[in-house]
Amino acid sequence: MHVLDLPEKSQDYLKAIFDLHEWGEGRATLGRIAERLGQRTSTTSEAIKRLVKQGLVEHAPYADVQLTDEGQSLALQMVRRHRLIETYLFRELGYALDELHEEAEVLEHAVSDTFLERIDAVMGRPLRDPHGDPIPSPAGVVNVPDVLSLSDATIASTYLIDRVSDRDPELLSYLCDRGVLPGAKVVVCERPYPELAELEIIAAPEASAVGSRVQLPAQSLGAVLVEVASSGSADEYVAGERGADEPEAVERGADECTTDSTVDRTSDKVEG
Repeated sequence: MHVLDLPEKSQDYLKAIFDLHEWGEGRATLGRIAERLGQRTSTTSEAIKRLVKQGLVEHAPYADVQLTDEGQSLALQMVRRHRLIETYLFRELGYALDELHEEAEVLEHAVSDTFLERIDAVMGRPLRDPHGDPIPSPAGVVNVPDVLSLSDATIASTYLIDRVSDRDPELLSYLCDRGVLPGAKVVVCERPYPELAELEIIAAPEASAVGSRVQLPAQSLGAVLVEVASSGSADEYVAGERGADEPEAVERGADECTTDSTVDRTSDKVEG
């Protein structure tokens, strides 16, 4: 079965269930699925019952909704569509990071497999979308990196940003404007208050972001996933994912985070 053989709403359900399980963002309960799709839980319950009858999901009372093997395969088709379209909009059409999701939500149901193959080839078979989410292969293989939440990061350690959630457009816009993006290398410089973290960007595709400090409230840290950075990891990440004409990452020393007194300390703070 091809995912486009299903009604659009069924496609959305499968993708939403996959998304909830992929990064451990929360249980795939009826309530969470309904919240993700902006509808009532009762409506979601009836739809899940239909998907159970089709053999695409499993759902025991009071338990999470789980994709069957066939449901997982179809969900990956839709996820691939969504993330390739986001990447094309970002790289080729100049969409801002916080504009991608809603546009891709519409286009993913309409474009042909031929179109997807063409844009995939034009972009050089990208492995991740602009938010850092892995793009499934045509065979349904998806490589999820070993990451941790920025909320679990250690002070004075250096991390490579792998993924920034697109669930909060306002937060995404704030992070994007300040260079906290996939491929950037950051140091958790200090935590002046339990509810506040401060990062210094020490490598980024945009040279203007390097050396800047960003303050984030604790409740937003879960939106950023990172991995422990190795030497040159920012260049490797950006080189593998950027377009042919995009610049390489610019980097400064990690030890400058705690010793350089010339860094501007008047960074903006997210309104909590």
